Amino acid sequence: MLPHVYRVTKYDPADRDQHGHYVGAEPATSDHGPVEAAYLRAIAAFAEDTGVDKLAIREPQLGGFVHFGLEPPIDGYGLTGLFPAGPAGFHDGALVPIAVGLELVRSMLRDNGAWCRLEAGGAFAVHVGWDQYLYIGSNLPCETALARTRALGLFPERLDASPYDFVPDDPAYVQRPADADFWARLHWTVSAHRAVFLEEVFAVNAFRWHRLTRDNIETVRSQLAPRAQLAIWPDLLTDVDKAVAALPDEGLVEIVWEDEDGQITSTVVDETQFEAVTSQLASARAAGVVSMYAGEDLPLFTAVLPDSDGVLRARWQTEPTPSDRDWAFLKTLRRGQVVTGTVTSIASFGVTFVDIGGFTAMINIPELSWRPFDHPSDVVSVGQEVTAEVLDVDMVWERVPLSLRAVQEDPWPQVAQRIGQVVIGAVTKIVPFGVFVRIEDREDGFQGLVHTSELDESSGEVVEVGDALTVKIIEVDMARRRISLSHTQARTTRSEGGIEGGSA
Repeated sequence: MLPHVYRVTKYDPADRDQHGHYVGAEPATSDHGPVEAAYLRAIAAFAEDTGVDKLAIREPQLGGFVHFGLEPPIDGYGLTGLFPAGPAGFHDGALVPIAVGLELVRSMLRDNGAWCRLEAGGAFAVHVGWDQYLYIGSNLPCETALARTRALGLFPERLDASPYDFVPDDPAYVQRPADADFWARLHWTVSAHRAVFLEEVFAVNAFRWHRLTRDNIETVRSQLAPRAQLAIWPDLLTDVDKAVAALPDEGLVEIVWEDEDGQITSTVVDETQFEAVTSQLASARAAGVVSMYAGEDLPLFTAVLPDSDGVLRARWQTEPTPSDRDWAFLKTLRRGQVVTGTVTSIASFGVTFVDIGGFTAMINIPELSWRPFDHPSDVVSVGQEVTAEVLDVDMVWERVPLSLRAVQEDPWPQVAQRIGQVVIGAVTKIVPFGVFVRIEDREDGFQGLVHTSELDESSGEVVEVGDALTVKIIEVDMARRRISLSHTQARTTRSEGGIEGGSA
C-alpha cells in the first residue's frame, strides 16, 4: 500500500456535507474539455515527481463492465492506435509509457469501454473511480505535483488508501499457474479426449477460443497473450442439434461454435436471442453451450500464465474447479509426509482408496502391510481412520500413492535374526516345487518355502495342507522378502539336539 494517496477532483472539499456528498455549485457531470486536460496534467506531474516513466496495466477490463461518464462505449474501447497488437495488447502486466497511460486514463474518463489499474511497482499508481474521480498514489510526498494540481484548479484530498486498490475475492485462494505440470496435464487431457477447447481470457470480457489437438497445442501456446487466464473445456459436440437441444428455457449462456473453415466464434445471449443465434449454427461443424451462472458449468481446470521468469504475477481469481481444488491441495503435500485419512472404498482389483482432506489418495496392495494377507479387507475396512506416508505427489495425473506399512516397524530384520532356528509350523500351500510353511503362530504370520530338494521324503509320508512340519530357517532374502526353509536340515539339527525354538 502506497503511503501518499490523494483523491483528485474538481470539487472543493469545503463544499461537502457531513456525509461527504458534494453540495457546491459545480455540475456533477465531468467536463471532457478543460477538466479532463487538468486531470491528465496532474497525473503527469505526480509521475514526474515520483520519477516514473512507465506504467503497468493491471486487471484490465473491456466492454462496459464499468461506466464513469455519460457517453456509450465506442468501437475499439478507446484503445485504437495505443497497442500495435490491438485489444490483445491490453493485457495484465503490459508496460506502457506515461503518454499511453494518459490516453488510457482519458479513455476511462470518457467511458469508452476499457478500464484498468495503472501501477508502477511499489512507487506509483493511478486509478479512475466509478465516480470519475482520480486516485493517485505515490511512495513520495510529491509536494511540487500537489502545488501544480492545485494551480490547475483541482483539489487533491489526502486519503489513507485508494478505494480501488486490488483486493482479492478470497485471500486464501491460490490460482494455478500454467507451469510445466499444467502443460503436461493438458497434453495428457488432449490425448485422453482427442481434443479440448482452451478459453484464453486476456482482459475481463475479452477472450479467444482455441481448439487444441495433439498437433497444434504448442503452436497455440506460443500465441497466448501474456498473463492470460486459461480455462480448459471438453470438446464441442459434433452433433450440433444435440448442442442446441441443451439450451435452457431461459437464462444467460455462451454459445461456442466452429464453422466449416475451422473459425471459432462465441457469443453471450439470453432466451430472447436463442432463435437468432441458433440459425447461424446450421452450417457449424460443432457447437457447445456454457451457462454464465456461477457454479452451473465449470471447465475441466484453469490456470494463469506466469511471466517469462516463471513467477505468477497476474491476480486473476476464478471459481475453482474440482481439479483446481485438488491441485491446490496437492501443492501442500510432499513425499515422505505422514497424513491421516479415512478409507472410503476397496476396489475389486485390490486398491484401497483413502480420503485425505477431501482428496482421494490410494494404497496399492504391497503398501498395506509388511505381513502376508489374502485381501485388503483383512488389513483395513471402509470407514476406518488410517495413518500413512505419502510415497509420491503426481501433479500431472493428480495421484497420491500412500503406504501404510511405511509408518509401521519393519519386522523383516527380526525375521533375519532367526536364521538357523528350527520351528514347527503349519503347511499353508503345496506347489509343484515345494511347500509353504508358516513360521509364526498368527494368522498373518510369515511363510517360507521348503523346496522339494529340502523335503525329507524318506519316511514316505505325504505332506498335506494343515500338517505340522518341522523346518529350519536357512535363508532370509531381505531384498526380495523371501524365506527359505529346510525340512531335512531341521531333522538333522533335531537329532543332534540343536532345536533353538519354534512355534506351532
